[in-house]
Amino acid sequence: MTSRVLVVCAALLGAGVPSIIVPVSAHHSFAAEFDSNKPITLEGTLTKVAWMNPHGWIYVDVVGKDGKVTNWAIEFGSPNALLRRGLSKTDFPPGTKVVLKGYLAKNGHPTVNASTVTLPDGRSLFTGSSNPDAPGGDRNER
Repeated sequence: MTSRVLVVCAALLGAGVPSIIVPVSAHHSFAAEFDSNKPITLEGTLTKVAWMNPHGWIYVDVVGKDGKVTNWAIEFGSPNALLRRGLSKTDFPPGTKVVLKGYLAKNGHPTVNASTVTLPDGRSLFTGSSNPDAPGGDRNER
């Protein structure tokens, strides 16, 4: 059975199938997805943390002027870069009130590339992308 699987895999490799089945999650540039001319400040309540490569994400409920609550996706730099800055996933427990500064997504979705997050104790933490295209991006933390 094992040799049959190897033969099938070899045939698929020869047919170019890997180009079809390779994951599509490529790393994007800041300029491709976010608008450096559209800075935004959001205040809200943290609902979820996703601490994974290539970027960390937090999700924040923000109450709009109309009273409607929108859950915003907030992109941070890579978890490794965040750890080197002294941040960890435990700094962002759900229910925490945060103030975020960043840049809006070009596609109009409630998504932001964050540059800083301010926690209730007053700490203002740099969370921005390590992408050099991002305002404040650090070319040394790729």
